[in-house]
Amino acid sequence: MRITMDVSLDPTLGCGQAHRWVRTADGWQGVIGREVVTLVQTEDGFDCSGSSDRRRIADYFRADDDLAAMVAEVSSRDPRLACLAAACPGLRLLRQDRWECLATYVLATNANVKRIAAMVEAVCERFGDDLGGRRSFPEPGRILDGCDELGLCRLGYREGRLLKLAEKVECGEVDLERIAGEDRVGCVEALMEIEGVGPKVADCVALFAFDHLDAFPVDVRIAKVMESMYGVSGSYRKVSDYGRETFGRYAGYAQELLYHCGRGVTCPDGS
Repeated sequence: MRITMDVSLDPTLGCGQAHRWVRTADGWQGVIGREVVTLVQTEDGFDCSGSSDRRRIADYFRADDDLAAMVAEVSSRDPRLACLAAACPGLRLLRQDRWECLATYVLATNANVKRIAAMVEAVCERFGDDLGGRRSFPEPGRILDGCDELGLCRLGYREGRLLKLAEKVECGEVDLERIAGEDRVGCVEALMEIEGVGPKVADCVALFAFDHLDAFPVDVRIAKVMESMYGVSGSYRKVSDYGRETFGRYAGYAQELLYHCGRGVTCPDGS
């Protein structure tokens, strides 16, 4: 199945937004919903095998985003962003499953990308359904049913947080559909009521799963970029607010460009 859109798979799937993508000899393999898909870059998009659900794949890659217009808007706010965008064309945000994204980022606290991927795969291998070579991300009930085996996933202190999250989602105390109806501030506030969800995790989940493209997550890497490029440092909220105020309604796209290549691109004027 050929998907036509403005996208570059390498930066999009390799920049740490989602953690179930694996680079293969000629493309990328990952799990979207209950399908194991392999994607191969083409000049005008990518070839997708393993799925015939064109709408689902297009939605995951946010085909409804006018990438050129969004990048142009954030670039107009800072010429350095224009340089980054030119150096990394086709970098897109992903629209991830809400439960999977939230659970993944609860596991992601104080862990590097490699460790996060290992924990996520361990949970999927233990509790997910066999899809043929890969396993699905388990629903909350599956984790609760096998909670005695959760320790085998070697999640450390995150184990209790994941279990409590699964319990609250399963019983409806954490209502992801209700949260989806909130604006960005309400969404972040609701997410931060969950144990293990601080401002960075809340902003990541708001951006990657709840369509709040003005969210501006700040991790260690972004904090360093913001200090070196903009002279902004201090509290999480100070840096995040600066990012949102500077880049506007598509600040999330600016954040991904800064994360991916913000420290390695020099503009023609030397900035």
